[in-house]
Amino acid sequence: MGKNQHVVPDPNGGWNVRGENNSKATKHTETKAEAVNQAREISKNQNSELLIHGKNGQIQSRDSYGNDPFPPKG
Repeated sequence: MGKNQHVVPDPNGGWNVRGENNSKATKHTETKAEAVNQAREISKNQNSELLIHGKNGQIQSRDSYGNDPFPPKG
């Protein structure tokens, strides 16, 4: 399983895609939608989670593309 991917606001404007515990951004985009799309592709390729943060830094949503240990039934 790869590193979880975070979509976070860049303090200088725009949005960053950053792997968990990485000090540098993997990708910088102008819009949040572009960053989410890039991060989603990385997460799918690495079988990891995607965590989308708001402008205030709090997690707004998350998607799992890995081996979820507790998949929903039904």
